[in-house]
Amino acid sequence: MKPFTFRQFEIQQSKNVFRVGTDGVLLGALADVDNASKVLEVGTGTGLISMMLSQRNQNAQFLGIDINEEAAHLTKLNFQNSPFALRLENIHQDFKYFESEEKFDLIVSNPPYFEISDSEKDKIARQTVELNFRQLISKSSSLLTEKGIFSVIIPVEAGNAFIQIANENQLFLVKKINIKGIENSKTKRLILEFSLNQQSYEELEFTIEKSPRQYSDQYLELTKEFHVFRK
Repeated sequence: MKPFTFRQFEIQQSKNVFRVGTDGVLLGALADVDNASKVLEVGTGTGLISMMLSQRNQNAQFLGIDINEEAAHLTKLNFQNSPFALRLENIHQDFKYFESEEKFDLIVSNPPYFEISDSEKDKIARQTVELNFRQLISKSSSLLTEKGIFSVIIPVEAGNAFIQIANENQLFLVKKINIKGIENSKTKRLILEFSLNQQSYEELEFTIEKSPRQYSDQYLELTKEFHVFRK
């Protein structure tokens, strides 16, 4: 499968691993990584999000984890070939059983959410088969530093339930980004950020396209340090 080329790194892809997509790009560009020194990505896929975050924060150390052996192998390959290789590590493991003496300043995930799929790769990468929201949230809350951030991108339909489960795990919503696919359409995705400490709440709006196949100025500005836009 053809690699995906960004300005500072390249992503090798596989037909058996969920490929580079807009959700991952958005989370990689918008997650609050500025003050983090240790970052954990749950469900790395190709490694895209960790590599974008490592470009944005030149001092942080990153650990990626994926239950899919081929995804873990692909992440390792992409990490090793990136300019941030010395700060990137990944392991093949089920997050439900992951243990760490260290805690993380940022935990980030583009989690599974499709309930039904005929694709074998999607059954792991996009369903709640291997890791449901409650397991993801509960485990993440135990691994955050006191001032750490837990950041996810999910479908808008799952937002209320996700926030409720987070509250049950003493995670407070501190930022919500409502993402529209195109101007004047309904919100389709949410980026949600949580903290163990109650903080001031921020809600933002984001639009990907101003018209079909035409990126919005907002998206172009956000991704200008990553995407190679061909004229």
